[in-house]
Amino acid sequence: MVTLAEVAQHAGVSASTVSYVLSGKRSISTTTRQRVEQSIRELGYHPNAGARALASSRSNIIALMIPLRTDMYVPVMMEIAIAVATTARTHGYDVLLLTGEEGPDAVRRVTGSGLADAMILMDVELDDERLPLLRESHQPSVLIGLPADTAGLTCVDLDFKATGALCVEHLATLGHRDIAVIGEAPAVYERHTGFAERTLDGLRLRSQELGIRLLHRPCEGGYDAMAVTLARILDERPGTTGFVVQNESAVEPLLALLRQQGRAVPEDVSVVAVCPDQVATQASVRLTSVSIPAQEMGRHAVEQLVAKLDGRGSAEVLLIAPELTVRASTGPAPSTAH
Repeated sequence: MVTLAEVAQHAGVSASTVSYVLSGKRSISTTTRQRVEQSIRELGYHPNAGARALASSRSNIIALMIPLRTDMYVPVMMEIAIAVATTARTHGYDVLLLTGEEGPDAVRRVTGSGLADAMILMDVELDDERLPLLRESHQPSVLIGLPADTAGLTCVDLDFKATGALCVEHLATLGHRDIAVIGEAPAVYERHTGFAERTLDGLRLRSQELGIRLLHRPCEGGYDAMAVTLARILDERPGTTGFVVQNESAVEPLLALLRQQGRAVPEDVSVVAVCPDQVATQASVRLTSVSIPAQEMGRHAVEQLVAKLDGRGSAEVLLIAPELTVRASTGPAPSTAH
């Protein structure tokens, strides 16, 4: 292990100068700083984490609260988590992953123990019970998601309301007048999870503006649940020609069931999904979709948090504009096809 004294000797400076370069507590000339940094790189010096934390009152750890629930699509959550971890490392932070459904208790544990310098919260509900504690703690934090009240909070998210509107607009342009939305599991709506509720708001508002008949049905996902949901939709709205799917585990069962019923995609029915590009491109029919920018969300969250830790950040809401990619699953409604 290379010591701080060895770095000082290599750079031709005192040990205290190396310490000041590392901590930033005193102004060091550019030439001296560059010489010390060069020695650190050449010798492969890594400051002792415990000593550094004591010296700076910082742990250099970011806590990421990501409740892993069975009704959520875990691959997307983990893709965001990986983006958070890799971006954090480039800024010199490690990530503490909290995956339990502890809610406020987890916030108390982190803020009360000094486990982490800051927090990123995921799976945000419209009226999230973690937020009052977060506001009281004054610990730097960023939400990946959007609650109903964003006052005093920093949030990063896909603009899910615009996403819902974009899906309706695409199908309406193709002549579809009866659209069914196959949503997340019922528990996701019962918790008033922000992304699901906001997508639904966008779908409903734009449908009203365009005179589209919209039907929303939550679905557990999987073949059996999808079979029941689809039968119910077609019984209630037999003229349905457009589907919007916001449930990754329902995508392939829906396509299989439509095939079994002799409904061709996109000749008879069109399908738009809100899902990762990988899900859309690997489906049995390449899906027209609005992608989930998981890496971008994770990266922006860390960058906003680091700015706060450096005293540069302020409360703001960053909404990423949705992008719809047209693939093989959407076409003109049967009555308007030529």
